[in-house]
Amino acid sequence: MSTENLHRKEAVEKLKEMVDKIDIGMMCSFPADSDYPHSIPMSRQEVDEEGNIWFIFSSESDTHQHLSRNPRVSLLYAHVGDYNFLSVNGTAEISRDPERVDKYWNKMIEAWFEKGKEDPRIRVLKVTPGEAHYWDNKSNKLVTLLKVAASAISGQQLDIGREGKLNL
Repeated sequence: MSTENLHRKEAVEKLKEMVDKIDIGMMCSFPADSDYPHSIPMSRQEVDEEGNIWFIFSSESDTHQHLSRNPRVSLLYAHVGDYNFLSVNGTAEISRDPERVDKYWNKMIEAWFEKGKEDPRIRVLKVTPGEAHYWDNKSNKLVTLLKVAASAISGQQLDIGREGKLNL
């Protein structure tokens, strides 16, 4: 696996590409009363031009309670079929931005908030990445497995993908 650290615009583009492709990731918040992170699946609404990742969630959630006390968050994305993985650590910012609610409102979100866009529980979550790391396969899973097997048999190092830091 080769190393390819990306910076600024390229890093944001890679982050956006991977998050948009995978969509649902595990969001880890950090409860005050536990040594372990609290993890839940979350679907992103957008990765903006600065690399911020946006979500809609409920003020009644455990995640909201955790982030209200500790804004640190980790996002973990995995597309196992393509061997693509992304780890993001950052800072969360919670708001009730009505423009963002309008922008992100869809049938899926409507299912979570029966009172519609005016539901008092709706919150907008902006995650600003502080550090990110990716593992990206250059080909499909079958080709990767064949390269790994060929490498094991021949002893040659074959380039099966890349990994690196995303310096946003």
